[in-house]
Amino acid sequence: MPLSNPTETAHPALAALAGRMEISAADVAALRAAFAERPFARADALALFALEAGAATPPEWTPFFVSAITDLVVWNARPTGVIEPAAADWLMAQADAARTVNCFALLVNVLAEAHRIPAWLPAAVRARAAQWPGVKEALRSHMAQAA
Repeated sequence: MPLSNPTETAHPALAALAGRMEISAADVAALRAAFAERPFARADALALFALEAGAATPPEWTPFFVSAITDLVVWNARPTGVIEPAAADWLMAQADAARTVNCFALLVNVLAEAHRIPAWLPAAVRARAAQWPGVKEALRSHMAQAA
């Protein structure tokens, strides 16, 4: 996955949401439709991270966000299923900038789906569980629901 492409721009459906303070379930449905036939690009992922960091989102957002970024870094990159160190650095930088429970869910999902990752990545993700606001509480809630 190339680290940057200065000519790449986000999909118009994402560009239309830029700067919004709230994303609706209808917005998520429109994004799903917009990307049904087109893979996510790096510029799209940056727009998703910006929305994640700055907008209130509905429950439908979490699986969309996690799946979209996972598809980009795990399944649409070559070699498929392999997270190269540069891609892992990029992903961690984006997640660290947002520091949300959804970003933590994304990181855990990437660890679960990738076939090969940098050796340092699991420890880096574990460290975020203790540092990011809301993650401990979300994990406790999830474990209580699973029991």
